[in-house]
Amino acid sequence: MNTEIFWSDFEKVELRVGTILTAEDFPEARKSAYKLTIDLGPEIGVKHSSAQITKHYKKEELIGKQVLCVCNFPPKQIGPFISEVLTTGFYDENSDVILATPDKKSPNGAKLA
Repeated sequence: MNTEIFWSDFEKVELRVGTILTAEDFPEARKSAYKLTIDLGPEIGVKHSSAQITKHYKKEELIGKQVLCVCNFPPKQIGPFISEVLTTGFYDENSDVILATPDKKSPNGAKLA
């Protein structure tokens, strides 16, 4: 069921593109995940995110990949790790996450238009 929102509601969500700098195993996570370090440009800076994307991605292939992040959620404690941004994606038919990415290189920190 879709819940209708107003444009002003959508504008409150700060969606920005960033480039993954590092991807590390996160063995303390309850569900299989990586700890990501993401460059979100000069205004936001470098942030950390926990992402449950291990089914579709190897750590090595994530380096340099651009992703879409929600940057204005409060930080979330996940085990011993603080996730500062939400890395977005879509569930596949097995409920595994496929990253939301731009199809062309975008400046780090660019807002979703």
